[in-house]
Amino acid sequence: MNRAATNRTVKILLVDDSEDSLVALEAVLRPLQQQLFKARSGQEAMKLMLRNDFAVVLLDVLMPGMDGFETAAHVKRLDQTRDVPIIFLTGTDIGAGAAFRGYAVGAVDYITKPFDPWVLRSKVAVFIDLFRKNVELQEQTALLCELVRGDTEQPGNPRILSGFSERLRAVEEKLAALVQDCPGDKGLTEAVKELADRVAAMQAAFDSVVL
Repeated sequence: MNRAATNRTVKILLVDDSEDSLVALEAVLRPLQQQLFKARSGQEAMKLMLRNDFAVVLLDVLMPGMDGFETAAHVKRLDQTRDVPIIFLTGTDIGAGAAFRGYAVGAVDYITKPFDPWVLRSKVAVFIDLFRKNVELQEQTALLCELVRGDTEQPGNPRILSGFSERLRAVEEKLAALVQDCPGDKGLTEAVKELADRVAAMQAAFDSVVL
């Protein structure tokens, strides 16, 4: 990944009906130096998600009106937001079935408060990295389309194409390393695998065009 992509600032959404909880989450995540957005309800969260691309959403389960489960269900129904990772947070143990319900509506993790700030920062940092890789992949896809279009009008530049292929393989290697660094995290593993499959498909398409 190039330096600009590595340093790209991403957006994180914090959703909780308690202002004190939002302030505490801000304090925990501020060292990551990303853009932090706050919402006090599911409805407010949905409005923000329709206007912004978030790397990850930290969503409180127990909220009045539209609770976290209902909010997540709405998020996963919309094409624009369905791929945004959701980490559920809950202040009380509301039963073993709650975590299962959280995963069933598409959450990548379910954390009970009080949580270890370092652990939460580490989990969020992984999804920041995934978001950046996904954006880079989209940019590389656009570049590939440009190169292929240009090649139909004029012989392509092998050096440019070769460089593109090398960058694509580097992304594949980084994704593989990311899975090894986070063993046992099912939600994360599935998210990384989905992105890795997209990279592999893109590599195959690129090879078929160039060869």
